[in-house]
Amino acid sequence: MLFFKRQVMMRRVLIALIPVYGFAVYLYGLRLVILTAVVVPAAVITEYLFERIRTPRGKKASVSEAVFVTAFLFLLSLDPGIPFWVALIGIVFAVVIGKEVFGGFGRNVFNPALSGRLFVYIAFPNLTAAFLSAGNFGVDAVSAATPLGLLRAGKNVDLVSLVTGIHPGSFGESAIVLIFAAAVFLVVTKTASYRIMISTLAGALALTVLLWAAGVSQAFPPLEAMLSGSIFFAAVFYATDPVSAPKGRLSQWIYGVVIGAAAVLIRQFSLFTEGTSFAVLLGNMFAPLFDHIFRKKPA
Repeated sequence: MLFFKRQVMMRRVLIALIPVYGFAVYLYGLRLVILTAVVVPAAVITEYLFERIRTPRGKKASVSEAVFVTAFLFLLSLDPGIPFWVALIGIVFAVVIGKEVFGGFGRNVFNPALSGRLFVYIAFPNLTAAFLSAGNFGVDAVSAATPLGLLRAGKNVDLVSLVTGIHPGSFGESAIVLIFAAAVFLVVTKTASYRIMISTLAGALALTVLLWAAGVSQAFPPLEAMLSGSIFFAAVFYATDPVSAPKGRLSQWIYGVVIGAAAVLIRQFSLFTEGTSFAVLLGNMFAPLFDHIFRKKPA
C-alpha cells in the first residue's frame, strides 16, 4: 500500500500552482492534461520504488508529498510541444538523479524539477519543440516565436500579450499576474522566502537596465525582458526551494542576486534562449558556500 508523508509546506506550494496550471490548461487544452497523466504517476512510482528499496524490512515505504511539487514544477517548465515519452524520461531523471541519488527528500543539492527540465532541454533539443498543441491560440499563434525569441531577433514584443500571458512559451511561464498572486500567497503563509524572490528579480532587473543603458547591442528592453520568459516563475517557485536554497538571511539576498544576474547573462549572450534554469542550478551549487561564508541568524 502506498503512503504519503504529510508535508504542509508542499501542499501550500501545490495550492499556489493551481491557478497557474489552470491557466496553462486554458491555453494548451487536452495536451497538458494528458501530459499530466503521464508525468505525475511516473514521478510517484519512481520515488516509491526507490523508497521501498531504502526502507528497512518490516516497515512501510512512504512517498513525500514533495514529489507532486517536483512533478508539477517540471511539467509547467516544459515546452508545449514536448513528446510524451521525452517528458516521461525527464521526470524519471528528475526524481532519480535530482533527488533519490542524494538520499531522498531534504538531501538533494539541486532542484529536482529543474534537473529534469535541463536534461530533456539538452538531451533532446530538436524534439522539445517538434509539435505544438493548438490550444486556444490556434496553430499559427502557438507555433510563433516566444517573446524572448523575438527579443533576441531584435523585434518588438506586444506588452499586452506579456501582461495577459497569452503568448507562446513553456506551460507555466506566461501567467505573470497569477504567478505574482502565488508569490503573495507563499510569502503570507511563510512558505517561501520573499528575500529570494525580491533579490532574484532585482538582480535580473538591475543587470538588464545596466546593459540597456550602456548601449550593449544584444541588450533587451528592461520592461519587455522582465515580463518575458520564466524569470518570474523561477523567482517564485524554483529559486525558493527550501531544500536547495540557502538558509541565512544575507545568504538568501546574495543567492537571489546571483540567480537573477546569471539568468540575464545566459539568456542574452549564450546559445540558450532561456537562462533561468541554468541560473537557478548555478545558485543551488553555491548555496551551501553562501551559508558557510555569511554565518548569520537563519531566516
